[in-house]
Amino acid sequence: MIEKYKSKRNFGSTNEPEGELKSSDKPIFVVQKHDASHLHFDLRLEMDGVLKSWAVPKEPPIKPGVKRLAVQTEDHPLDYADFEGVIPEGNYGAGTVERWDAGLLKILERKDDRLVFELDGEKLRGEYVLVQFKGQPKNWLFFKR
Repeated sequence: MIEKYKSKRNFGSTNEPEGELKSSDKPIFVVQKHDASHLHFDLRLEMDGVLKSWAVPKEPPIKPGVKRLAVQTEDHPLDYADFEGVIPEGNYGAGTVERWDAGLLKILERKDDRLVFELDGEKLRGEYVLVQFKGQPKNWLFFKR
């Protein structure tokens, strides 16, 4: 599940974790602020032993009524949740990664094109939804309920 993640990285020149499949007793989420070619936020939700990941171009919604585009990216290993640092120039995703928020995740509804979940972090708390755009498998709408 993380083959795509591994294929995009040169672990000899980046300190990102290589990772392995595993799971935790209590599922987690993390949002990482990623100052790469464009500043964005990476939403990562623990599911199926990996961090399912979406790039969110603007700050994640803290209040209901705010909707954000979320572009699905490759799955990341669970130990990426602890990663902070600088991905060196010349590497995929080069730039600074810092943890913006993290906490516990509870999946309330999971369908191929819709995900409803509860986040219990410092900044993101409550029920959130990801809904896939019709005919655009990587593009999702992300909002707080």
